[in-house]
Amino acid sequence: MAETVWRLEIRGSVQGVGYRWSMAEQARRLGVRGWVRNRLDGSVEALVAGPPDAVERLVAWAWQGPASATVRSVEAFAAEGPVDMPQTFEPWPTV
Repeated sequence: MAETVWRLEIRGSVQGVGYRWSMAEQARRLGVRGWVRNRLDGSVEALVAGPPDAVERLVAWAWQGPASATVRSVEAFAAEGPVDMPQTFEPWPTV
């Protein structure tokens, strides 16, 4: 079965509210692998891979986030080229 791989950019009040940890939990529940990290510009970036329906459900969750987040936008881009993807879903350090 083919995997869907997307890079997400999430903007709004999404740092300091548990967004990364909540996304990691949700991704693991859905069987999606990848990573999520804060960006210095205040956004959150994620690279997600898995069965198309599971990735779509995670992208839908990204619009909601944890209760303390206020999501203004979620942009999804098809990942280009070879991607070094973890076997699980991990929060990564800020870049």
